[in-house]
Amino acid sequence: MEKHSKHQAPLSFAALAFSAALLAGCGSDSGEATTPNVNPDTGGGGGNGLEYNGPAPQTDDIQLYKLNIWDNLATQERCGSCHGTGGQLPRFVRSDDINQAYSAGEQLVDLGTPQLSTLVTKVAGGHNCWLDSATACADIIEGYITDWASSTGSLTNEIVLIPPVEKDVGQSKNFTASPGTFSSTVYPLLAQYCSGCHAESAPTQQQPYLGSADVQVSYDASRSRIRLDSPADSRLVQRLGLESHNCWSGNCQSDAAAMQSAIQSFVNSLPVTEVDPDLVISKALQLGDGIIASSGGRVESDVIAKYEFKAGEGSIAYDTSGVEPAADLTISGDVDWMSSWGLRIIDGKAQASTATSRKLFDLITATGEYTIEAWVIPDNVTQEEARIVSYSGSTQVRNFTLGQTLYNYDFFHRSSTTDGNGMPALSTADADERLQASLQHAVITFDPVNGRRIYVNGEYTGDVDETEPGNLNEWDSSYALVVGNEVSSDRLWKGSLRFLAIHNRALPPEAIAANYEVGVGQKYYLLFDVSEKVGLSQAYVVFQVQQFDDYSYLFSEPFFASLGDEPIPTVDLEGIRIGINGREAIVGQVFAALDTEINAADYVDGKQDLSRQGAVIGLEQGSELDTFFLTFDRLGEHEYVRVEAEPPAPQPAADIADQPRIGIKTFAAINQSLAAMTGISHSTDAVRATYEKVEQQLPVAAQIDGFVAAQQMGITQLAVAYCNALVNDTDKRSDFFPGFNFSAAPAQAFNTTGRAQIIDPLLNALVGGEVNGNSLNNQAEPTVVRDELNRLIDTMANCGNNCNAERTATAVKATCAAALGSAIMLVH
Repeated sequence: MEKHSKHQAPLSFAALAFSAALLAGCGSDSGEATTPNVNPDTGGGGGNGLEYNGPAPQTDDIQLYKLNIWDNLATQERCGSCHGTGGQLPRFVRSDDINQAYSAGEQLVDLGTPQLSTLVTKVAGGHNCWLDSATACADIIEGYITDWASSTGSLTNEIVLIPPVEKDVGQSKNFTASPGTFSSTVYPLLAQYCSGCHAESAPTQQQPYLGSADVQVSYDASRSRIRLDSPADSRLVQRLGLESHNCWSGNCQSDAAAMQSAIQSFVNSLPVTEVDPDLVISKALQLGDGIIASSGGRVESDVIAKYEFKAGEGSIAYDTSGVEPAADLTISGDVDWMSSWGLRIIDGKAQASTATSRKLFDLITATGEYTIEAWVIPDNVTQEEARIVSYSGSTQVRNFTLGQTLYNYDFFHRSSTTDGNGMPALSTADADERLQASLQHAVITFDPVNGRRIYVNGEYTGDVDETEPGNLNEWDSSYALVVGNEVSSDRLWKGSLRFLAIHNRALPPEAIAANYEVGVGQKYYLLFDVSEKVGLSQAYVVFQVQQFDDYSYLFSEPFFASLGDEPIPTVDLEGIRIGINGREAIVGQVFAALDTEINAADYVDGKQDLSRQGAVIGLEQGSELDTFFLTFDRLGEHEYVRVEAEPPAPQPAADIADQPRIGIKTFAAINQSLAAMTGISHSTDAVRATYEKVEQQLPVAAQIDGFVAAQQMGITQLAVAYCNALVNDTDKRSDFFPGFNFSAAPAQAFNTTGRAQIIDPLLNALVGGEVNGNSLNNQAEPTVVRDELNRLIDTMANCGNNCNAERTATAVKATCAAALGSAIMLVH
């Protein structure tokens, strides 16, 4: 294993130890014995065509090396062409002797912390990656090493704090909110030479939209690709000069120089930010200077497809599970990469081929159980019949689907006891409103004992599957895995997908809770040096930091740690603030009110916790460039006297006109109300088609003074669709209008009794069953409504010689639509 030469101090974390205990103690499935992930065919060469005929492995560990490392990397297209028998040193995939290959390979791995292995970091740097993304290759190799380490019990969740390289807080340049001189320096090149591909109007619409016709869009897309501290190292320059990407003149070096010059001109126009010399500050750090927080604790021994969405660009989201074939997702339509790892689905999807998706069928039907685990951020709670993750063939046939309907998660699952569309679906309860437009850990599981289950943020929702579990004999191997939509592209889900894993075992509750606690995205420990301020040689205030989304960082759970052997002194600590790029962050200073004391009594297990809170700090130049530091109001004998600005005088109360005391329902509420009153599902084909047609026409705000006649027309069309579906269903209409004779002509059907059999159920649905009781002062008067509906029936029954039973049904539909689509339903 790799050895660290720098001074190290071990630091144990209870939460991580707890996760490790879960991993070791609870397993990762419904109770069956499992082995770590290897290729499905683990013959002589792992099912990849390799043949090994050398000496047998001398130890169990060497056999594990062969199964996890050699079988996966010894092929010619990976590492075998260079590091095989007679090839370059180290020959860690040599085919003549697995024992010698092991001797070379064990020097390249860190089983305690797989992500720090030389094999991983070398490939992450671009060395011989067999895919278009070095990050994806590194993740796959890390997975192989993790599987080996899991089998040997070598994985550790102990965080080893290593002193970072000291950097002083210096002056900095920062991007402005508006484009400014970017419009006249960098943008002209982007607009002229990049808009053919990298623009919303381009035929291929490739992200990022550097060449957008909107200069603000171009500026926002370019900021993370411009190095203010070193224009020559900007991604915009390197793509031209080093990678010869779409050079416009035929001379890539000349084009790169032109881009670098434009960036330099833009940088020269930006003001310099100087740190306030009176502040009590720590040393400076960038995110890359941090120590990677161990991702240990995730239960992944039965993962068969895994997507962390780290690539950040391109049209492929890679399956880094290491289980072949890789079910890589091809991105189409309007889909953005998230710099915090993820895909933002705007109007598109990401889909695997049917050939690579076949492994889901093979490996899940082999066990008869599975888990779909996702970290999601729904854009809203108004979208319906939206597909988050689906393994399907169309809107009507599927093997499984995790979907969204308003506040609910839906679980469609095909089995011997459900139909080909996975119906009836299991959904979370309406009243619980489990789905929220925020980052959530959503998990669905199936096994033959418990059937379907749904978990949100590590907790079982309690929604019971009333359908018998059945088996998976009805599954179809020809379907495709798709995220953010249906394979037919007509069930769009708008939101962000941060992580997706598919397991061919049903994870038990404790494993799901452990995976939720681990979280999503890469986390770092940043050690801010405060040695000079507290009188110790290696003293640090440590934060756990991660990029929270495309726009911010999350700083959380700070603690004090000393890596030296000196005794811990008593030190006052007040008012921690987070600085970024030479200045204190304007917002998010959660720790400004901190008032505590560092002392030996509270220093336990190599640290003293300072807070359990977290703070969101705005991202400025990007995770590779932003430089952080801490400021203190008091740290030991050092103090910064902070003069708080006088609060502005209160402004006179605004003279706001009286607002209406009543409002109107919005589009989704109207749809739900009509469904509830008629008993017709909003997913009925004719109703759904009408709703999709008029949805944009329906009210979007509750203010009644914004209501217009065109919105009423949309409401009427939707009410007609519901009433038409109700009357055309003989069973439902008999339940809703008991006793009414739909076979009679209008003259006979709409006698006194018949009219009551139509009007009374409608009034009961509208006014809450108070037809014969006392009404509220602002409630519709049933007698007035009855008179209006009677007059409508009179008009509809006056049909001359065309008075038959069909006319009777039409009159009922019209009366139903007039009542249910009225202001009584709409106004509240």
